[in-house]
Amino acid sequence: MGLLSGTWTFSRHRVMGDLPPTFPAFINERIRRYSFAELERSTAEQTLGWTSAEDVLDTAFSYAKYAIGDFLVFALRIDRKTVPPSLLRIRTLAAQNARLNETGRKRLSREENEAIRERVRLEILRAALPVPALFEVCWSVSDKTLYFSSLSPRIMRDFQDLFKESFSLTPCPLLPWEAESLDADTAERLAAWTRKRGADATGDGLASDPALLGREFLTWLWFKSEERDGRITLPDTGDVELHFQRRLVLESGEGEYFSSVTCQGLNADLKEGKEALRQGKKIREARLKLMRDDLTWEFTFKADAFAFQTMKLPATFTEAGEAEDTEEGRTLERIYLIRTGVDLMDQLWADFFRSRLSPRWTTEEMPRLKAWIGR
Repeated sequence: MGLLSGTWTFSRHRVMGDLPPTFPAFINERIRRYSFAELERSTAEQTLGWTSAEDVLDTAFSYAKYAIGDFLVFALRIDRKTVPPSLLRIRTLAAQNARLNETGRKRLSREENEAIRERVRLEILRAALPVPALFEVCWSVSDKTLYFSSLSPRIMRDFQDLFKESFSLTPCPLLPWEAESLDADTAERLAAWTRKRGADATGDGLASDPALLGREFLTWLWFKSEERDGRITLPDTGDVELHFQRRLVLESGEGEYFSSVTCQGLNADLKEGKEALRQGKKIREARLKLMRDDLTWEFTFKADAFAFQTMKLPATFTEAGEAEDTEEGRTLERIYLIRTGVDLMDQLWADFFRSRLSPRWTTEEMPRLKAWIGR
């Protein structure tokens, strides 16, 4: 799976709550208590539970380790059964006809028809084979954050509910513009900025809603990446290189006024994207190539959720033959590379955020940004 090999799609979460004093024993008991159990010939439509990330059949964690260094690495398995509507309709009709022939009547009551339909649905579910899906979890206990390999709201709700039930802790999506992610001073400056933007009818044409800052961030990133041929200087890191690759999705409005533009191809100028920006659209997602020193990450960045899709990692040391090839070593290297790439995006966000809340945004940054969009 993606955490252990290949590309990886993931969302980030902050783990809310206090860890128990005997956490290792606590986690060992709870992860087994809430491990995955087969549906078999059940009429339940879904079952879910924890399993090993290394061996999905090891639901008792008998052989595979889930503790790797400072991290807990395991997987959520969700098995679902579905009832195809066409099959349900045909079998219900057959059962209703059989009931009519049996009773000699011409019609069945509404209650009888509903009872037959429900009985047929349960029969189909009992005989159906469940379809499994696996989602990896990488939990950094020391800094109370975790990575979860899904961006689906439904799957994340299932994950959050089971995690809270299992460990008495609550995983909340980690969004850098929310109060929990900010120090008190920055949170107050953001609140003041939001109040000012809401009251300012003329303004600068950008969002007053903090939730839309992610889209402004992507627009700013595109501008900064073209300003110096991809090079952006970070205060604590120095120069990184960032390029927009092949695909942009831009949106504006909502409901009947919703409009979306997707730009894709091998050409790096993405002229349609520039035109969409001039029309007031904001970038919802983009394919990015991020480089620092000899390391390169490529991924689709989802602005609204600050999430990462199909992230391609730099080659690990073990892949390059520079270290002992062990499963645990490869996993730790991949976690390190994932966290390094994410940290660089966090630093880029912090640079944008400082600028966005400062007076120099309107006096310096915004004029250059508007001139770039107009070119």
